[in-house]
Amino acid sequence: MRDLSMHVLDIVQNSIKAGAKLIVVSFVRNAEGILTFTVKDDGCGMSPEFLARVTDPFTTTRTTRRVGLGIPMLKQSAEAAGGAFSLESEVGKGTVISASFDLRNIDCIPMGELCDSLFTLVLLNPDTPEFVFTAQSPEAEAKFDTRIVRQTLGGISLNEPDVSAWIKESINEELKPILEVLP
Repeated sequence: MRDLSMHVLDIVQNSIKAGAKLIVVSFVRNAEGILTFTVKDDGCGMSPEFLARVTDPFTTTRTTRRVGLGIPMLKQSAEAAGGAFSLESEVGKGTVISASFDLRNIDCIPMGELCDSLFTLVLLNPDTPEFVFTAQSPEAEAKFDTRIVRQTLGGISLNEPDVSAWIKESINEELKPILEVLP
């Protein structure tokens, strides 16, 4: 993965495949320049046995290939940037993946186009799951919640052209100022 936005897409895609109905993606940047990226879902979860092996690149649920590099690469990227990685999961309850990055560390991966990735997730999954995106820094915080958008729209699809244009603009307006400002 070349940047954090690609990790976001990969991890959230795992949540979608796990049958999640609600996926919460959060970014928290503290005053010291540590960015913590977390994905929490209510999908099927992982067994303790699978959870113990999931950071091994030769562990995957895919049937088309025998390697799964997403989670191991996220862990490696976080640790290389002076950050940390954690993964919690329980069968039937869901999964929480968290990775932190020291944005000042020379080995920190680029952030990429985070807002574009978040918009893409909504656009390509207009019916389900529900998404909540949050961004927080010492200066500001923002939230985008598809449940509120759906309630306001009263049945209009999220991938209708005018709606999707508004969603893109809203995500950019709310989250981009926080995600693009480095310490």
